[in-house]
Amino acid sequence: MDGVPGGGSAGTLHLVGTPIGNLEDITERARRVLTSVDLIAAEDTRRTGRLLQSLGISGRLLSFFEGNERRRVPELLAALRAGKDVAVVSDAGMPGVSDPGYRLVAACVEAGIEVDVAPGPSAVMAALVISGLPTDRFAFDGFLPRSGRARAERLRSIAHDPRTTVLFESPRRVAGTLTDLLPLGERRVALVRELTKLHQEVIRGPVGDVLAKIQDRELKGEVVLVIEGAPEDDGPDVGEVVQVARELVAQGLGKREAARRARAITGAAVPLREIYERLMVTGP
Repeated sequence: MDGVPGGGSAGTLHLVGTPIGNLEDITERARRVLTSVDLIAAEDTRRTGRLLQSLGISGRLLSFFEGNERRRVPELLAALRAGKDVAVVSDAGMPGVSDPGYRLVAACVEAGIEVDVAPGPSAVMAALVISGLPTDRFAFDGFLPRSGRARAERLRSIAHDPRTTVLFESPRRVAGTLTDLLPLGERRVALVRELTKLHQEVIRGPVGDVLAKIQDRELKGEVVLVIEGAPEDDGPDVGEVVQVARELVAQGLGKREAARRARAITGAAVPLREIYERLMVTGP
């Protein structure tokens, strides 16, 4: 642990999980840590302030969100080096998962400052286990890119991934995402909304069925999508890979680069030479 002026020791960074809806989910350890630290770095100080007030906890709050994370890291490191204990909390759930925290943890590890965690509620894990879909292997993909090639590539990757996939989504965009997932056919999904809150809802079924159930509704609250993985033998054949390569060529890529990228996008175990030769035969 780093030394500090005066011969003392550095403080500890605590990552603290907070309720994702139901306040009864706060842990005794989280209460203790939030009560004892010198500083609480919060994604939304107003929201965290209300949480602390409801728990009867008073503490010094500092804003720590995506827009100021890079600037705040040196400030928080200085506080830790000065012997202060710091807690990081997000709006809900575990900090550092699609929320600020990773950069500060990495900086503390690099500086030799102790990092601890008070585990708590997680929307990812809660949605996964309530979905009814396989939990032995899963991938968390955060928020999908909103549009363009990056979104298309991510959707292709999900389509061919044998693991269950967990996504975060806005209630305003979830119907569009389900529409983009329609090519998955009978693959099952679970749309999990308002986890642990009064109006918690889980809609399960094939992609098209779930889309039909929500299409005429105005959804509210946080949404997590859980998507069934591809059958283990459902890898793309060479024709599918070549089609992806042809689309990339149409976008301006050379054939060799399109073949290489198409294989990476689809995850197919197809020789590059075979993809390239088929491109040469079929043309652009």
